[in-house]
Amino acid sequence: MLHQKGLINQMLIATKSSRINISEEGKTKSIAEVFSKNIKLGDILFLNGELGVGKTTFVKYLINFLQKKYNQAITEIPSPTFNLINEYQLDSFVIKHYDLYRINDEKELNNLDIFESVSDQITLIEWPEIIKNYKIINKIDLFFEYDEDYNNRFITASSRSNISFLNDFK
Repeated sequence: MLHQKGLINQMLIATKSSRINISEEGKTKSIAEVFSKNIKLGDILFLNGELGVGKTTFVKYLINFLQKKYNQAITEIPSPTFNLINEYQLDSFVIKHYDLYRINDEKELNNLDIFESVSDQITLIEWPEIIKNYKIINKIDLFFEYDEDYNNRFITASSRSNISFLNDFK
Protein backbone atom coordinates (compact mmCIF):
# COMPACT_ATOMS: atom_id res chain seq x y z
CA MET A 1 0.00 0.00 0.00
CA LEU A 2 1.30 3.46 -0.84
CA HIS A 3 1.92 5.99 1.86
CA GLN A 4 -0.10 9.12 1.16
CA LYS A 5 3.00 11.34 0.99
CA GLY A 6 4.61 8.96 -1.51
CA LEU A 7 1.42 8.86 -3.54
CA ILE A 8 1.28 12.64 -3.69
CA ASN A 9 4.83 12.72 -4.99
CA GLN A 10 3.91 10.16 -7.63
CA MET A 11 0.81 12.15 -8.58
CA LEU A 12 3.07 15.15 -9.15
CA ILE A 13 4.85 13.08 -11.75
CA ALA A 14 1.52 11.93 -13.19
CA THR A 15 0.33 15.50 -13.70
CA LYS A 16 3.44 15.97 -15.83
CA SER A 17 2.31 13.12 -18.12
CA SER A 18 4.23 10.36 -16.34
CA ARG A 19 2.44 7.21 -15.33
CA ILE A 20 1.82 5.65 -11.94
CA ASN A 21 2.06 1.88 -11.91
CA ILE A 22 -1.24 0.45 -10.60
CA SER A 23 -0.50 -3.20 -11.35
CA GLU A 24 -1.09 -3.99 -7.68
CA GLU A 25 -4.72 -3.37 -6.77
CA GLY A 26 -3.65 -1.73 -3.51
CA LYS A 27 -2.15 1.15 -5.46
CA THR A 28 -5.44 1.73 -7.29
CA LYS A 29 -7.17 1.71 -3.90
CA SER A 30 -4.70 4.25 -2.49
CA ILE A 31 -5.16 6.61 -5.42
CA ALA A 32 -8.95 6.34 -5.07
CA GLU A 33 -8.61 7.19 -1.37
CA VAL A 34 -6.66 10.37 -2.15
CA PHE A 35 -9.32 11.36 -4.69
CA SER A 36 -12.09 10.65 -2.14
CA LYS A 37 -10.52 13.10 0.29
CA ASN A 38 -10.21 15.85 -2.30
CA ILE A 39 -12.95 15.50 -4.89
CA LYS A 40 -15.74 18.04 -4.64
CA LEU A 41 -19.25 18.58 -5.92
CA GLY A 42 -19.22 19.56 -9.58
CA ASP A 43 -16.12 17.52 -10.42
CA ILE A 44 -16.40 15.28 -13.47
CA LEU A 45 -13.96 12.39 -13.87
CA PHE A 46 -13.40 10.99 -17.35
CA LEU A 47 -12.08 7.44 -17.02
CA ASN A 48 -10.33 6.49 -20.25
CA GLY A 49 -8.88 3.08 -21.07
CA GLU A 50 -9.36 -0.39 -22.49
CA LEU A 51 -11.58 -3.12 -21.09
CA GLY A 52 -10.27 -4.63 -17.85
CA VAL A 53 -7.60 -2.02 -17.20
CA GLY A 54 -8.98 -0.89 -13.81
CA LYS A 55 -11.51 1.90 -14.41
CA THR A 56 -14.41 0.26 -12.58
CA THR A 57 -12.09 -0.97 -9.81
CA PHE A 58 -10.99 2.63 -9.23
CA VAL A 59 -14.63 3.79 -9.21
CA LYS A 60 -15.57 1.05 -6.73
CA TYR A 61 -12.90 2.14 -4.28
CA LEU A 62 -13.65 5.85 -4.79
CA ILE A 63 -17.38 5.44 -4.11
CA ASN A 64 -16.77 3.10 -1.15
CA PHE A 65 -14.35 5.62 0.40
CA LEU A 66 -16.93 8.38 -0.10
CA GLN A 67 -19.65 6.19 1.42
CA LYS A 68 -17.42 5.64 4.45
CA LYS A 69 -16.58 9.36 4.66
CA TYR A 70 -20.30 10.22 4.83
CA ASN A 71 -21.18 7.35 7.21
CA GLN A 72 -23.16 5.49 4.56
CA ALA A 73 -23.36 1.73 4.20
CA ILE A 74 -20.64 0.34 1.94
CA THR A 75 -22.37 -1.12 -1.10
CA GLU A 76 -21.47 -3.25 -4.09
CA ILE A 77 -20.43 -1.04 -7.01
CA PRO A 78 -21.24 -2.88 -10.24
CA SER A 79 -20.34 -1.62 -13.68
CA PRO A 80 -23.20 0.32 -15.27
CA THR A 81 -22.43 -1.15 -18.71
CA PHE A 82 -25.97 -2.42 -19.25
CA ASN A 83 -27.85 0.28 -17.28
CA LEU A 84 -25.62 3.09 -18.64
CA ILE A 85 -25.87 4.82 -15.24
CA ASN A 86 -25.76 3.89 -11.57
CA GLU A 87 -26.58 6.49 -8.92
CA TYR A 88 -25.42 6.55 -5.32
CA GLN A 89 -27.01 8.86 -2.75
CA LEU A 90 -24.51 10.15 -0.21
CA ASP A 91 -25.49 12.62 2.45
CA SER A 92 -27.08 15.49 0.51
CA PHE A 93 -25.61 14.77 -2.92
CA VAL A 94 -25.51 12.11 -5.61
CA ILE A 95 -22.67 10.32 -7.37
CA LYS A 96 -23.57 9.45 -10.95
CA HIS A 97 -21.49 6.70 -12.55
CA TYR A 98 -21.92 6.42 -16.31
CA ASP A 99 -20.61 3.79 -18.70
CA LEU A 100 -20.85 4.99 -22.29
CA TYR A 101 -19.37 1.86 -23.88
CA ARG A 102 -22.62 1.03 -25.71
CA ILE A 103 -23.30 4.60 -26.88
CA ASN A 104 -22.71 4.87 -30.62
CA ASP A 105 -23.63 8.49 -31.32
CA GLU A 106 -23.11 11.61 -29.26
CA LYS A 107 -26.77 12.55 -29.85
CA GLU A 108 -27.73 9.65 -27.56
CA LEU A 109 -26.13 11.52 -24.66
CA ASN A 110 -29.01 14.02 -24.69
CA ASN A 111 -31.31 11.32 -23.27
CA LEU A 112 -28.92 10.72 -20.34
CA ASP A 113 -28.79 14.34 -19.11
CA ILE A 114 -25.15 13.80 -18.20
CA PHE A 115 -24.29 17.46 -17.88
CA GLU A 116 -27.54 18.75 -16.34
CA SER A 117 -27.14 20.11 -12.80
CA VAL A 118 -23.63 18.71 -12.31
CA SER A 119 -22.74 21.33 -9.69
CA ASP A 120 -24.54 19.39 -6.94
CA GLN A 121 -23.15 15.96 -7.74
CA ILE A 122 -19.97 14.05 -8.55
CA THR A 123 -19.95 12.61 -12.05
CA LEU A 124 -17.84 9.60 -13.09
CA ILE A 125 -17.82 8.69 -16.78
CA GLU A 126 -16.26 5.54 -18.22
CA TRP A 127 -15.71 5.48 -22.00
CA PRO A 128 -16.03 9.28 -22.41
CA GLU A 129 -14.44 9.30 -25.87
CA ILE A 130 -17.87 9.81 -27.48
CA ILE A 131 -18.21 13.20 -25.74
CA LYS A 132 -16.93 15.87 -28.07
CA ASN A 133 -19.29 18.85 -28.21
CA TYR A 134 -19.69 19.78 -24.56
CA LYS A 135 -17.80 22.46 -22.67
CA ILE A 136 -16.94 20.82 -19.36
CA ILE A 137 -15.73 22.65 -16.28
CA ASN A 138 -13.91 20.81 -13.47
CA LYS A 139 -13.05 17.84 -15.67
CA ILE A 140 -10.30 15.50 -14.54
CA ASP A 141 -9.04 12.98 -17.08
CA LEU A 142 -7.79 9.68 -15.77
CA PHE A 143 -6.03 7.57 -18.37
CA PHE A 144 -5.74 3.88 -17.52
CA GLU A 145 -3.45 1.83 -19.73
CA TYR A 146 -1.59 -1.43 -20.06
CA ASP A 147 2.09 -1.72 -20.91
CA GLU A 148 3.05 -3.28 -24.24
CA ASP A 149 2.80 -6.88 -23.05
CA TYR A 150 -0.31 -6.37 -20.84
CA ASN A 151 1.58 -7.37 -17.68
CA ASN A 152 1.34 -4.00 -15.93
CA ARG A 153 -1.26 -1.26 -15.67
CA PHE A 154 -0.76 2.47 -15.27
CA ILE A 155 -2.78 5.60 -14.55
CA THR A 156 -2.12 9.18 -15.59
CA ALA A 157 -4.19 12.11 -14.27
CA SER A 158 -4.58 15.50 -15.92
CA SER A 159 -6.90 18.48 -15.99
CA ARG A 160 -7.17 21.66 -18.06
CA SER A 161 -9.14 23.38 -15.31
CA ASN A 162 -7.74 24.62 -12.04
CA ILE A 163 -8.68 21.60 -9.96
CA SER A 164 -7.38 22.58 -6.54
CA PHE A 165 -6.48 19.14 -5.19
CA LEU A 166 -4.42 18.31 -8.31
CA ASN A 167 -2.46 21.47 -7.60
CA ASP A 168 -1.66 20.06 -4.15
CA PHE A 169 0.30 17.28 -5.88
CA LYS A 170 2.84 19.80 -7.20
